[in-house]
Amino acid sequence: MTTDPTQAAKDAVAKVSTGVFIDGEWGDAASGRRTDVVNPATGEVIATIADGGEEDARRAIEVAARTQQSWGRTPPRERSEILRRAYELIMERQDELALVMTSEMGKPLAEARGEVAYAAEFFRWFSEEAVRIGGDATTSGDGKTRIIVTKEPVGPCVLVTPWNFPLAMGTRKIGPAIAAGCTMVFKPAHLTPLSSFALTDILVEAGLPAGVLNVVCTSNAGSVVEPWMDSGLARKVSFTGSTAVGITLLEQASRHVMRSSMELGGNAPFIVFDDADLDVAVEGAMVAKMRNMGEACTAANRLFVHRDVADEFSRRLAQRMSGLTVGDGVAEGTQVGPLVEEKARTKVEELVADAVNRGARVVCGGKTPDGPGYFYPPTVLADVSPDSDLMGQEIFGPVAPVIPFDTEEEVVALANDTPWGLVGYVFTQDVDRGFRMSERIEVGMLGLNTGLVSNPAAPFGGVKESGLGREGGRVGIEEFLEMRYLAMPRT
Repeated sequence: MTTDPTQAAKDAVAKVSTGVFIDGEWGDAASGRRTDVVNPATGEVIATIADGGEEDARRAIEVAARTQQSWGRTPPRERSEILRRAYELIMERQDELALVMTSEMGKPLAEARGEVAYAAEFFRWFSEEAVRIGGDATTSGDGKTRIIVTKEPVGPCVLVTPWNFPLAMGTRKIGPAIAAGCTMVFKPAHLTPLSSFALTDILVEAGLPAGVLNVVCTSNAGSVVEPWMDSGLARKVSFTGSTAVGITLLEQASRHVMRSSMELGGNAPFIVFDDADLDVAVEGAMVAKMRNMGEACTAANRLFVHRDVADEFSRRLAQRMSGLTVGDGVAEGTQVGPLVEEKARTKVEELVADAVNRGARVVCGGKTPDGPGYFYPPTVLADVSPDSDLMGQEIFGPVAPVIPFDTEEEVVALANDTPWGLVGYVFTQDVDRGFRMSERIEVGMLGLNTGLVSNPAAPFGGVKESGLGREGGRVGIEEFLEMRYLAMPRT
């Protein structure tokens, strides 16, 4: 086995299937078209994959619909054991999968290994939930009827995942669908499809029957997803991505009254009060801001820091951020990789320039480096104006804008002044204030004195335009189940 990480990454990528996967078989797209996968650290093409289209989509959803009845009747223990075997296979191949992920989306290998373990945990969690699908039995108030409630698979599901967590977003949807007994059509992001393809082969090896999972990747999302949504065969859609696309999918879902789970955009407030332990707050900011180079819906987007500690917090954060090593994710010691594509870096550049033009002060970073790859340096901006463009958009990059505030009332108003409500973070040593903020900040998740909220055992999701439904936790499988009520005379 080679010790050269670059060659090891190439070898790992070379093993990955690159076609469309329908009815248990890999094949070419019906059109014969293919599209490139690019390493964002170098700009080099690392693979070409089948570029699916409408014909592939129709075949995939027809297979899923045809397989649903038999798959839905499989014993829960059988579904559980498939997921458990897949979990074990993922963990056995953690290093190889991490190399694939780093090659296609840029995150450092240490982070990629962490995501592989996080992704695998969804399969382990839902392997345990598969055998715990419950129901209810009772008697009507008048004593004349037996009321029996069961939970059944919702039916064929449309799964659409983003590029930023290419393995974990797949397992977070596929895991509960398998556990519940649902078949699937799955479109991974065309920027980062290889992790999803590797996951597909692992599920086959773990014993998933043909037709249960069907995978079509495409450079034209509408050509695949819209036929699925309009087919009348799909009964649920689960999407992670932008709010704009989520709204379009909800409109399409309404035509067939499909069950919908949406994990959409975020604009996370990160609030540091004057009584906070600044060491803890800075560490939390590093986690909440720099995970995945800031390319996360949970990333701290607006850092509201009490005026009395804003300068010291900014100084300490800049010291940590400027000390990070930026480079190709496969290189030893790299802590910050590239952004996923040139368009993403341009957006970050424009948001920083706008903030500076409105009076923000660059404490560190803020200048795009020369050379290949889509790199942007870790950046701290102090004294950011509340009317800056980055206050109303997801930055999706390694930029931490610090906005000073004076009162609790003021910061609550600022934090809630957004159409999104996915996650928030609060740092204070006042327990009462912590609970009070958890009730006043309009989010689906809140981290109190921590910068990490994602956990397979917890319900992940937001409020307002950040989405519908929850993924993970005990409720995650419920999104893939329908209640069925049986009434029987009681004699």
